[in-house]
Amino acid sequence: MKDHELPLAELFRNDARSYFDKYLPEIVRCLQLLSEEEIWWRPNEVSNAAGNIVLHLCGNVRQWIISGLGGAPDFRERDLEFNERGPMARRLLIVRLKSTVAEASDTIQRLPAETFRREFSIQGFHTTGLGAIAHVNEHFAYHAGQIIYLTKLKRGKDLKFTRLPAYKPPARRTAAQRP
Repeated sequence: MKDHELPLAELFRNDARSYFDKYLPEIVRCLQLLSEEEIWWRPNEVSNAAGNIVLHLCGNVRQWIISGLGGAPDFRERDLEFNERGPMARRLLIVRLKSTVAEASDTIQRLPAETFRREFSIQGFHTTGLGAIAHVNEHFAYHAGQIIYLTKLKRGKDLKFTRLPAYKPPARRTAAQRP
Protein backbone atom coordinates (compact mmCIF):
# COMPACT_ATOMS: atom_id res chain seq x y z
CA MET A 1 0.00 0.00 0.00
CA LYS A 2 1.33 3.43 -0.88
CA ASP A 3 2.07 5.93 1.87
CA HIS A 4 -0.66 8.31 0.70
CA GLU A 5 -3.23 5.48 0.92
CA LEU A 6 -2.54 4.70 4.59
CA PRO A 7 -4.71 7.53 6.00
CA LEU A 8 -7.60 6.30 3.84
CA ALA A 9 -7.08 2.74 5.09
CA GLU A 10 -7.16 3.96 8.70
CA LEU A 11 -10.33 5.95 8.02
CA PHE A 12 -11.96 2.87 6.52
CA ARG A 13 -10.80 0.71 9.45
CA ASN A 14 -12.32 3.15 11.97
CA ASP A 15 -15.55 3.56 10.03
CA ALA A 16 -15.89 -0.22 9.69
CA ARG A 17 -15.63 -0.69 13.44
CA SER A 18 -18.06 2.19 14.05
CA TYR A 19 -20.89 0.14 12.50
CA PHE A 20 -20.54 -2.31 15.37
CA ASP A 21 -20.40 0.59 17.86
CA LYS A 22 -23.67 1.95 16.47
CA TYR A 23 -25.76 -1.20 16.02
CA LEU A 24 -24.54 -3.52 18.79
CA PRO A 25 -26.05 -1.41 21.61
CA GLU A 26 -29.36 -1.21 19.71
CA ILE A 27 -29.51 -4.99 19.33
CA VAL A 28 -28.62 -5.50 23.00
CA ARG A 29 -31.30 -3.03 24.08
CA CYS A 30 -33.88 -4.86 21.97
CA LEU A 31 -32.92 -8.19 23.51
CA GLN A 32 -33.27 -6.63 26.96
CA LEU A 33 -36.74 -5.28 26.10
CA LEU A 34 -37.97 -8.68 24.93
CA SER A 35 -38.87 -11.54 27.24
CA GLU A 36 -36.91 -14.77 26.85
CA GLU A 37 -39.96 -16.22 25.06
CA GLU A 38 -40.33 -13.20 22.76
CA ILE A 39 -36.68 -13.46 21.67
CA TRP A 40 -37.67 -16.75 20.00
CA TRP A 41 -41.03 -15.58 18.63
CA ARG A 42 -41.43 -15.82 14.86
CA PRO A 43 -44.13 -13.83 13.11
CA ASN A 44 -44.57 -16.86 10.80
CA GLU A 45 -42.66 -19.97 9.77
CA VAL A 46 -40.75 -18.27 6.94
CA SER A 47 -39.45 -15.52 9.23
CA ASN A 48 -36.73 -15.64 11.85
CA ALA A 49 -36.85 -14.81 15.52
CA ALA A 50 -34.55 -12.16 16.98
CA GLY A 51 -32.58 -14.95 18.64
CA ASN A 52 -31.96 -16.64 15.27
CA ILE A 53 -30.84 -13.34 13.78
CA VAL A 54 -28.34 -12.84 16.61
CA LEU A 55 -26.92 -16.33 16.08
CA HIS A 56 -26.76 -15.62 12.35
CA LEU A 57 -24.90 -12.35 12.92
CA CYS A 58 -22.37 -14.14 15.14
CA GLY A 59 -21.83 -16.76 12.44
CA ASN A 60 -21.53 -14.22 9.63
CA VAL A 61 -19.16 -11.87 11.45
CA ARG A 62 -16.98 -14.77 12.57
CA GLN A 63 -16.87 -16.39 9.13
CA TRP A 64 -16.18 -13.22 7.13
CA ILE A 65 -13.96 -11.18 9.47
CA ILE A 66 -12.45 -13.39 12.16
CA SER A 67 -11.91 -16.44 9.93
CA GLY A 68 -12.04 -15.06 6.40
CA LEU A 69 -9.73 -12.09 6.93
CA GLY A 70 -8.13 -12.94 10.26
CA GLY A 71 -7.29 -16.57 9.53
CA ALA A 72 -9.02 -18.17 12.54
CA PRO A 73 -10.57 -21.61 11.97
CA ASP A 74 -14.03 -21.49 10.36
CA PHE A 75 -16.37 -23.82 12.22
CA ARG A 76 -19.66 -22.19 11.19
CA GLU A 77 -22.77 -24.34 10.79
CA ARG A 78 -25.07 -21.79 9.14
CA ASP A 79 -28.24 -23.91 9.10
CA LEU A 80 -28.12 -24.30 12.89
CA GLU A 81 -28.36 -20.50 13.26
CA PHE A 82 -31.85 -20.62 11.76
CA ASN A 83 -32.99 -23.99 13.13
CA GLU A 84 -32.58 -23.00 16.80
CA ARG A 85 -35.98 -22.58 18.45
CA GLY A 86 -34.82 -21.60 21.92
CA PRO A 87 -34.98 -21.06 24.63
CA MET A 88 -31.39 -19.92 24.69
CA ALA A 89 -30.89 -17.43 27.50
CA ARG A 90 -30.83 -13.75 26.63
CA ARG A 91 -27.64 -13.35 28.62
CA LEU A 92 -25.89 -16.02 26.53
CA LEU A 93 -26.99 -14.41 23.25
CA ILE A 94 -25.76 -11.01 24.38
CA VAL A 95 -22.42 -12.38 25.61
CA ARG A 96 -21.92 -14.33 22.38
CA LEU A 97 -22.72 -11.32 20.19
CA LYS A 98 -20.58 -8.91 22.21
CA SER A 99 -17.59 -11.27 22.24
CA THR A 100 -17.89 -11.94 18.51
CA VAL A 101 -18.05 -8.21 17.75
CA ALA A 102 -15.10 -7.50 20.06
CA GLU A 103 -13.02 -10.19 18.37
CA ALA A 104 -13.98 -8.90 14.91
CA SER A 105 -13.13 -5.31 15.90
CA ASP A 106 -9.74 -6.47 17.18
CA THR A 107 -9.19 -8.40 13.94
CA ILE A 108 -10.03 -5.35 11.81
CA GLN A 109 -7.75 -3.19 13.94
CA ARG A 110 -4.74 -5.44 13.56
CA LEU A 111 -5.13 -6.25 9.85
CA PRO A 112 -2.29 -4.85 7.78
CA ALA A 113 -3.62 -2.16 5.45
CA GLU A 114 -2.62 -4.31 2.44
CA THR A 115 -5.29 -6.82 3.49
CA PHE A 116 -7.99 -4.45 2.26
CA ARG A 117 -6.75 -4.95 -1.33
CA ARG A 118 -6.10 -8.70 -1.13
CA GLU A 119 -8.45 -11.17 -2.77
CA PHE A 120 -10.33 -13.65 -0.56
CA SER A 121 -12.78 -16.48 -1.06
CA ILE A 122 -15.29 -16.46 1.79
CA GLN A 123 -18.44 -18.56 1.89
CA GLY A 124 -17.96 -19.21 -1.83
CA PHE A 125 -17.80 -15.50 -2.69
CA HIS A 126 -14.72 -13.86 -4.19
CA THR A 127 -14.05 -10.44 -2.73
CA THR A 128 -11.37 -8.11 -1.48
CA GLY A 129 -10.70 -7.52 2.21
CA LEU A 130 -12.40 -4.14 1.82
CA GLY A 131 -15.41 -5.82 0.19
CA ALA A 132 -15.63 -8.41 2.96
CA ILE A 133 -15.72 -5.76 5.66
CA ALA A 134 -18.25 -3.69 3.71
CA HIS A 135 -20.41 -6.81 3.34
CA VAL A 136 -20.34 -7.45 7.09
CA ASN A 137 -21.19 -3.81 7.86
CA GLU A 138 -24.17 -3.87 5.52
CA HIS A 139 -25.29 -7.28 6.75
CA PHE A 140 -25.01 -6.25 10.42
CA ALA A 141 -27.03 -3.06 9.86
CA TYR A 142 -29.69 -4.91 7.85
CA HIS A 143 -30.26 -7.53 10.53
CA ALA A 144 -30.12 -4.95 13.33
CA GLY A 145 -33.06 -3.30 11.57
CA GLN A 146 -34.96 -6.60 11.56
CA ILE A 147 -34.38 -7.08 15.29
CA ILE A 148 -35.51 -3.51 15.94
CA TYR A 149 -38.65 -4.09 13.88
CA LEU A 150 -39.46 -7.35 15.70
CA THR A 151 -39.02 -5.53 19.01
CA LYS A 152 -41.33 -2.71 17.89
CA LEU A 153 -43.93 -5.33 16.89
CA LYS A 154 -43.80 -6.87 20.36
CA ARG A 155 -43.50 -3.65 22.38
CA GLY A 156 -45.73 -1.42 20.24
CA LYS A 157 -43.63 1.67 20.88
CA ASP A 158 -40.92 3.82 19.37
CA LEU A 159 -37.53 2.72 20.66
CA LYS A 160 -36.09 6.21 20.03
CA PHE A 161 -32.98 4.99 18.22
CA THR A 162 -33.18 7.69 15.56
CA ARG A 163 -31.97 11.07 16.69
CA LEU A 164 -31.73 13.66 13.97
CA PRO A 165 -29.96 16.96 14.54
CA ALA A 166 -32.25 19.89 15.20
CA TYR A 167 -33.49 21.31 11.92
CA LYS A 168 -32.38 24.79 11.10
CA PRO A 169 -34.07 26.33 8.09
CA PRO A 170 -31.66 27.81 5.58
CA ALA A 171 -30.98 31.52 6.00
CA ARG A 172 -33.09 33.66 3.75
CA ARG A 173 -31.20 35.31 0.98
CA THR A 174 -31.94 38.71 -0.35
CA ALA A 175 -32.68 39.23 -4.01
CA ALA A 176 -29.15 40.55 -4.47
CA GLN A 177 -27.66 37.30 -3.05
CA ARG A 178 -29.65 34.98 -5.29
CA PRO A 179 -27.96 33.60 -8.38
